[in-house]
Amino acid sequence: ESQQGAHDEAQTEEAHLESPQKNADSLESQLEDAQAKATENWEHYLRAKAEIDNLRRRNTRDLENAHKFGIEKFVTEFLPVIDGMAMGLSVENATAESLREGMELTMNMMNKMMEKLGIEEIDPLNEKFDAEKHQAMSMQPSADVEPNTVIAVMQKGYALNQRLIRPAMVMVSKAAEDS
Repeated sequence: ESQQGAHDEAQTEEAHLESPQKNADSLESQLEDAQAKATENWEHYLRAKAEIDNLRRRNTRDLENAHKFGIEKFVTEFLPVIDGMAMGLSVENATAESLREGMELTMNMMNKMMEKLGIEEIDPLNEKFDAEKHQAMSMQPSADVEPNTVIAVMQKGYALNQRLIRPAMVMVSKAAEDS
Protein backbone atom coordinates (compact mmCIF):
# COMPACT_ATOMS: atom_id res chain seq x y z
CA GLU A 1 0.00 0.00 0.00
CA SER A 2 2.85 2.39 0.70
CA GLN A 3 4.09 1.75 -2.81
CA GLN A 4 0.63 2.61 -4.12
CA GLY A 5 0.63 5.93 -2.17
CA ALA A 6 4.05 6.85 -3.50
CA HIS A 7 2.91 5.94 -7.01
CA ASP A 8 -0.20 8.22 -6.71
CA GLU A 9 1.92 11.13 -5.51
CA ALA A 10 4.28 10.68 -8.44
CA GLN A 11 1.35 10.70 -10.86
CA THR A 12 -0.08 13.86 -9.30
CA GLU A 13 3.30 15.56 -9.56
CA GLU A 14 3.61 14.50 -13.17
CA ALA A 15 0.13 15.90 -13.89
CA HIS A 16 1.21 19.28 -12.51
CA LEU A 17 4.39 19.20 -14.53
CA GLU A 18 2.63 18.03 -17.67
CA SER A 19 0.07 20.86 -17.76
CA PRO A 20 1.62 24.21 -16.79
CA GLN A 21 -1.35 25.84 -18.55
CA LYS A 22 -3.70 24.09 -16.14
CA ASN A 23 -1.63 25.38 -13.20
CA ALA A 24 -1.63 28.91 -14.58
CA ASP A 25 -5.42 28.80 -15.06
CA SER A 26 -5.84 27.62 -11.48
CA LEU A 27 -3.56 30.36 -10.12
CA GLU A 28 -5.32 32.97 -12.24
CA SER A 29 -8.66 31.79 -10.93
CA GLN A 30 -7.39 32.01 -7.34
CA LEU A 31 -6.04 35.50 -8.00
CA GLU A 32 -9.39 36.64 -9.44
CA ASP A 33 -11.20 35.20 -6.40
CA ALA A 34 -8.79 36.98 -4.04
CA GLN A 35 -9.20 40.28 -5.93
CA ALA A 36 -13.00 39.96 -5.85
CA LYS A 37 -12.88 39.26 -2.10
CA ALA A 38 -10.53 42.23 -1.58
CA THR A 39 -12.90 44.50 -3.54
CA GLU A 40 -15.87 43.24 -1.53
CA ASN A 41 -14.03 43.82 1.77
CA TRP A 42 -12.98 47.32 0.63
CA GLU A 43 -16.62 48.16 -0.14
CA HIS A 44 -17.69 46.82 3.29
CA TYR A 45 -15.00 48.98 4.90
CA LEU A 46 -16.11 52.11 3.01
CA ARG A 47 -19.76 51.53 3.98
CA ALA A 48 -18.83 50.97 7.63
CA LYS A 49 -16.63 54.09 7.63
CA ALA A 50 -19.45 56.17 6.12
CA GLU A 51 -21.86 54.79 8.71
CA ILE A 52 -19.49 55.69 11.55
CA ASP A 53 -18.97 59.19 10.10
CA ASN A 54 -22.75 59.68 9.87
CA LEU A 55 -23.21 58.41 13.43
CA ARG A 56 -20.48 60.76 14.68
CA ARG A 57 -22.12 63.75 12.90
CA ARG A 58 -25.55 62.80 14.27
CA ASN A 59 -24.17 62.46 17.83
CA THR A 60 -22.42 65.84 17.53
CA ARG A 61 -25.66 67.46 16.31
CA ASP A 62 -27.69 65.78 19.10
CA LEU A 63 -25.19 66.96 21.71
CA GLU A 64 -25.25 70.52 20.35
CA ASN A 65 -29.06 70.48 20.45
CA ALA A 66 -29.02 69.12 24.00
CA HIS A 67 -26.81 72.03 25.06
CA LYS A 68 -28.80 74.53 23.04
CA PHE A 69 -32.28 73.39 24.13
CA GLY A 70 -31.45 71.74 27.46
CA ILE A 71 -33.39 74.30 29.46
CA GLU A 72 -36.48 74.07 27.23
CA LYS A 73 -38.40 72.13 29.93
CA PHE A 74 -37.47 74.81 32.48
CA VAL A 75 -38.62 77.61 30.17
CA THR A 76 -41.90 75.81 29.43
CA GLU A 77 -42.61 75.49 33.15
CA PHE A 78 -41.43 79.04 33.94
CA LEU A 79 -43.53 80.92 31.36
CA PRO A 80 -46.85 80.54 33.25
CA VAL A 81 -45.16 82.01 36.34
CA ILE A 82 -44.04 85.03 34.32
CA ASP A 83 -47.54 85.38 32.86
CA GLY A 84 -49.06 85.31 36.37
CA MET A 85 -46.64 87.96 37.61
CA ALA A 86 -47.35 90.18 34.59
CA MET A 87 -51.10 89.91 35.19
CA GLY A 88 -50.61 90.79 38.87
CA LEU A 89 -48.51 93.84 38.00
CA SER A 90 -51.08 95.06 35.47
CA VAL A 91 -53.73 95.58 38.17
CA GLU A 92 -54.09 99.36 38.63
CA ASN A 93 -55.44 99.84 42.16
CA ALA A 94 -54.05 96.77 43.91
CA THR A 95 -54.32 96.60 47.69
CA ALA A 96 -51.61 95.20 49.92
CA GLU A 97 -53.88 92.19 50.53
CA SER A 98 -54.41 91.51 46.81
CA LEU A 99 -50.66 91.89 46.16
CA ARG A 100 -49.98 89.37 48.94
CA GLU A 101 -52.53 86.96 47.44
CA GLY A 102 -50.86 87.35 44.05
CA MET A 103 -47.43 86.65 45.55
CA GLU A 104 -48.79 83.54 47.28
CA LEU A 105 -50.29 82.28 44.00
CA THR A 106 -47.01 82.98 42.22
CA MET A 107 -45.09 81.16 44.96
CA ASN A 108 -47.42 78.15 44.63
CA MET A 109 -46.83 78.12 40.87
CA MET A 110 -43.07 78.29 41.46
CA ASN A 111 -43.22 75.41 43.96
CA LYS A 112 -45.21 73.25 41.49
CA MET A 113 -42.73 74.13 38.74
CA MET A 114 -39.79 73.20 40.96
CA GLU A 115 -41.42 69.88 41.84
CA LYS A 116 -41.97 69.05 38.15
CA LEU A 117 -38.34 69.87 37.38
CA GLY A 118 -36.98 67.73 40.24
CA ILE A 119 -35.86 70.70 42.36
CA GLU A 120 -36.09 69.93 46.08
CA GLU A 121 -36.13 72.59 48.79
CA ILE A 122 -33.86 71.99 51.80
CA ASP A 123 -35.37 73.57 54.93
CA PRO A 124 -33.63 71.81 57.84
CA LEU A 125 -35.11 73.70 60.84
CA ASN A 126 -34.90 71.49 63.98
CA GLU A 127 -33.04 68.76 62.10
CA LYS A 128 -29.59 67.41 62.94
CA PHE A 129 -26.85 69.41 61.16
CA ASP A 130 -25.67 67.65 57.97
CA ALA A 131 -22.46 69.06 56.48
CA GLU A 132 -23.41 67.49 53.11
CA LYS A 133 -26.54 69.67 52.81
CA HIS A 134 -26.06 72.54 55.27
CA GLN A 135 -23.56 75.36 55.70
CA ALA A 136 -23.19 76.53 59.29
CA MET A 137 -23.08 80.33 59.45
CA SER A 138 -22.83 80.47 63.22
CA MET A 139 -23.22 78.42 66.39
CA GLN A 140 -25.29 79.37 69.40
CA PRO A 141 -25.35 77.84 72.86
CA SER A 142 -28.75 76.30 73.62
CA ALA A 143 -30.05 74.20 76.51
CA ASP A 144 -33.39 73.66 74.73
CA VAL A 145 -32.13 71.36 71.94
CA GLU A 146 -29.37 68.80 71.43
CA PRO A 147 -26.01 70.10 70.22
CA ASN A 148 -25.60 70.16 66.40
CA THR A 149 -29.28 70.86 65.78
CA VAL A 150 -30.30 73.48 63.21
CA ILE A 151 -32.02 76.24 65.23
CA ALA A 152 -32.40 78.83 62.45
CA VAL A 153 -32.37 78.81 58.64
CA MET A 154 -31.04 82.02 57.11
CA GLN A 155 -31.40 80.76 53.52
CA LYS A 156 -32.97 77.53 52.28
CA GLY A 157 -30.90 75.15 50.23
CA TYR A 158 -31.85 73.38 46.99
CA ALA A 159 -31.06 70.08 45.29
CA LEU A 160 -31.71 69.10 41.67
CA ASN A 161 -32.53 65.40 41.30
CA GLN A 162 -30.78 64.66 44.64
CA ARG A 163 -27.70 66.67 43.60
CA LEU A 164 -26.96 69.62 45.90
CA ILE A 165 -27.19 72.94 44.08
CA ARG A 166 -26.99 75.24 47.10
CA PRO A 167 -26.55 74.27 50.77
CA ALA A 168 -28.96 75.68 53.36
CA MET A 169 -27.33 78.50 55.35
CA VAL A 170 -28.03 77.68 59.01
CA MET A 171 -27.39 78.50 62.65
CA VAL A 172 -26.47 75.44 64.70
CA SER A 173 -26.85 74.79 68.41
CA LYS A 174 -23.97 73.93 70.66
CA ALA A 175 -23.95 72.79 74.28
CA ALA A 176 -24.95 75.52 76.71
CA GLU A 177 -22.06 76.79 78.76
CA ASP A 178 -22.42 76.39 82.50
CA SER A 179 -22.19 79.66 84.38
